[in-house]
Amino acid sequence: MVGPISEAERDAGNRKIKLVLLAIVTVSPPLIALQLDPSPVQLLAALGGGFLLGLVVVWYLGRLAAEFSGGQRRPRRRR
Repeated sequence: MVGPISEAERDAGNRKIKLVLLAIVTVSPPLIALQLDPSPVQLLAALGGGFLLGLVVVWYLGRLAAEFSGGQRRPRRRR
């Protein structure tokens, strides 16, 4: 029988998922731009924009996952 994964294994897996997601989002805009025959500067701009967008997506999904998993909970506001 196999026990639950350790916290180190879970962190390593989460890191890999974040890196793969970041890579996919980073590469998508330049691949779309290739259909329009861009200049090298435009291609680099698409790559940079994709990287920034990827960072935002990974950050947002990390915060969203933390809310559902119970990690880093913020205290409730009093009404």
